[in-house]
Amino acid sequence: MQSRIILDSLKFQLTIERLCHQLIENHADFSNACLIGVQPRGVLLAKRILHKLEELLPGVKIKFGVLDATFYRDDFRHHEKPLLAEETDIDFVIKGKNVILVDDVFYTGRTIRSALDALLDFGRPEKIELLVLIDRRLSRHVPITPDYVGKTIDAVTSEKVKVEWSENGSEDKVWIIPYKE
Repeated sequence: MQSRIILDSLKFQLTIERLCHQLIENHADFSNACLIGVQPRGVLLAKRILHKLEELLPGVKIKFGVLDATFYRDDFRHHEKPLLAEETDIDFVIKGKNVILVDDVFYTGRTIRSALDALLDFGRPEKIELLVLIDRRLSRHVPITPDYVGKTIDAVTSEKVKVEWSENGSEDKVWIIPYKE
């Protein structure tokens, strides 16, 4: 199996811009909506979406948070080494808000299921939507479907989706690579 690029830098930027326009269509001025990035990799996408939305909607202040769901995972006790939690930072009330959860790659759905559990500890939102850059649609373990999708792919279990970010010193790209144990 060979590695292949599924989103190059230009398509990566266009995808983010398209996702932002879809959010604007549904949330207008974001007065009752907020973005919450799921740790660790969803935060990079959520920040990128936030900055693009602020560029497209000058003067609009969008509530932004970061959520870690490590201890809500159904497998967190099954690791040999202890898992380390990332930061959770939600400094606003989510009760009655339309929450847009953001993650980079949607695979089995287990991370989002745990994020939903963690989110509900902060209150009961009016609605929760899911935005993902990549949807690996053939691998669900739970019945969750994203509302906003950058690109849908069909990758076999022996393949891994790797998202590279300019914020990490790389070029914005999404790869499918052979999975190495």
